[in-house]
Amino acid sequence: MSVLNIWVKILEWFQEKRSRTAVITGFNISAKEAFVNGDVPVILEASISKGYREYRHQFSNIISGSGFRIKAHSGMQLSKKNIVNIGEVVLANERLVRRLVVLGFDTLEVHCDVGNHGCRWQLHDYLMIGE
Repeated sequence: MSVLNIWVKILEWFQEKRSRTAVITGFNISAKEAFVNGDVPVILEASISKGYREYRHQFSNIISGSGFRIKAHSGMQLSKKNIVNIGEVVLANERLVRRLVVLGFDTLEVHCDVGNHGCRWQLHDYLMIGE
């Protein structure tokens, strides 16, 4: 592999890393604003997680994490129904799901900050390709 090809690969990797960080940052800014405006009852915070091995696809970023994790900061245990509702809102946004998949995410995880309830979804199942 030539030095030029190596340089191109390095630049591609940094561009993807920057895009992934921008999605996380944008989500967190919007989530905090929604909480301040009273649109949502809890503060949501996104981060990158390891992901779930069985959900991997050809775009999965296994090096820097393939999971898009949302933590609901409520200070109390949320019901599974509430956690599922948060996940369904994200999954209903087809553009966001497609962006997450292209950026190397394969798993959506939603957890709360108290207790051990959590849910995960395979993002590829919500792409709605050909529908």
